[in-house]
Amino acid sequence: MEKIIESLHYAIPSLVSGVIAIYFFKEYAKSDDGLQKFRLLKEDKKLTTTLRLQAYERMTLFLERISPANLVFRIKAKNDNKQAYELSLIHTIEQEFEHNLAQQIYISNKCWNVISTAKNTTIQLVIDASKDINIINADALREAIIKKVVNKQAPSDTALAFVKKEVSEILY
Repeated sequence: MEKIIESLHYAIPSLVSGVIAIYFFKEYAKSDDGLQKFRLLKEDKKLTTTLRLQAYERMTLFLERISPANLVFRIKAKNDNKQAYELSLIHTIEQEFEHNLAQQIYISNKCWNVISTAKNTTIQLVIDASKDINIINADALREAIIKKVVNKQAPSDTALAFVKKEVSEILY
């Protein structure tokens, strides 16, 4: 009996030390897993932020390109026909938009809706200017479009301000 008690004196501290060691190793493994997950999430967030910022950059370029003043200076009329010029401007806007459709994955729905609205409003501005019976040729249409946005903010400028606000929220 004494030998059993003496053996327990040695075994119990060893068992307690073993249980404590196992507990600490499990906690360390959990902590290490958590740290690895944190690092991966941080890396993913950095990549996602980069992709989102690139999308906002592309949409900023789109909005600058469809700005009525920039659009009419960049797209020259091939002839004097105002309807042909109107269609050319609308086609250019639609083509630019289609080229950037994939960017909607990376930007907020609200921002995408603001950009889409700016595109549609710009197209409507071109159509409305073309409907004026006093405008008889492409050059007059160009002037009318520019006059429409001289005294008020262009739709693309409003959308661009929204994009800038969203980007500042991402960065700061």
